[in-house]
Formats: sequence, C-alpha cells, structure tokens
Amino acid sequence: MKLAPHLHRIGNDVVSCYLVDTPEGITLIDAGLPGHWKDLERELQALGKTADDIRGLVLTHGDSDHIGFAERLRRSHGVPVFVHAADAARARTGDKPKTPAGPMRPGPTLKFFGYSLRKNGLRTQYVQEVTEVHDGDVLDLPGKPVIIGMPGHSPGSVAVHVPAAEAVFVGDALTTRHVLTGRVGPQPAPFTDDPAEALASLDRIAGLAASWVLPGHGAPWRTSPAQVGEAVRGA
Repeated sequence: MKLAPHLHRIGNDVVSCYLVDTPEGITLIDAGLPGHWKDLERELQALGKTADDIRGLVLTHGDSDHIGFAERLRRSHGVPVFVHAADAARARTGDKPKTPAGPMRPGPTLKFFGYSLRKNGLRTQYVQEVTEVHDGDVLDLPGKPVIIGMPGHSPGSVAVHVPAAEAVFVGDALTTRHVLTGRVGPQPAPFTDDPAEALASLDRIAGLAASWVLPGHGAPWRTSPAQVGEAVRGA
C-alpha cells in the first residue's frame, strides 16, 4: 500500500513492514512474517520492480515477527540484512528473554495469533548472516537510512530515519494498535524487555525531521517525532 511518495507499507495493522522506493533502488525496513513474502512480491510488481531491485533490509530489532522473510531474501537474492549489534544474536537464533505479556483480551489476542499462523509465523527462518550496525550509523542504501538506538523493547531496538521518505520507522518502540488488547492509538508495545527504558528512548527521536512515525503494529501515524514521547507516556 502506497502511503506517500517513496513510501509503501506491506501487511496491515496487525503486523507490517515497509518499503522505501528511490531512483537508486529499494530499501526495506523489517520483514514481517514469512508469509508477507507474497505481499512483498505484489507490491514490487505494482511498482514495476523485482526483489533484485532491493539493495538492503534494515531490521528495527530481531524478533520473529520482524525477520519473517529476511533469510529468504538474503539467501535467494543476496540482499544484506542490517541489525543492531545488540540484537544480532536474537535475529540469528531467536534467543530472547521471557517478558510479561501484560493485559490482553481474547478477541484481539486470537486475531493476532491467527494472523501470524496464516502468515506462516511458526515457520520462521532465522537470519544466518547479518551486518551489524550501531547508533548513529548512516547506511549506504537508498534513502540513506540513519540508525537511532532505541533500547528497551530489546537491547538492540532501533529507529530508522529516512529523510527522503519523511519517515521514522520505530518497530516496537511503540505501537498504535495493541495486538493483545485491540486498543488503538499511540501506546507502549507489549512483550517489551525493559518498559521504562523503552519510554525513555522515545526522546531520542524527538529532534528528527519527519511527518510519519511508523510502527510494526498498528496504523501509520502522521505526526512530528517531537510529539511522540508525550503521547505515548500519556496513553
């Protein structure tokens, strides 16, 4: 789905990832679930492109619902996969601590897990080779994505700022639709390693110039990054 010039979403409000299309090629942000591969192919076809036009995939963190088709893309098309060094092991092995799920309601929870099953969420292939990145890195990829460390949801959670798309991709640093309760609007995401650290990290994007703040779960959010911290903390 096209959101704006250069900016496309793959998936829906339950789980999503993003595509940045530029004359130099395509950068992907996150890889959703394995079954989003077909959604990616459809989006590329609509653009008159193929997976061979993808120059890199940047992960906001290493959780399974963000790395879905990453290994397939890397193995089949040679696309490098970038992840913060602190989440590299999580992306390669799935190793992560147990975290409290917090509040949930049966309907939205079943919808989340049902959607994950339909999108082959139980067949995650972990990423065998990753390129590690760090806070402040500017990647040599279309759109020149900038890495902003956002620890909290996981140690290596990042935001990815792409000025050409006027967008900040925040992964699970926040959500605009809680997958376990169905509540909509900006709020903390569930399954977060360190909730207090995640809230503090929101200030790290406040000075960025963008008109889109894009989470991995929930509706795209048209706002200034300067408004994010106050909105999420007040949820």
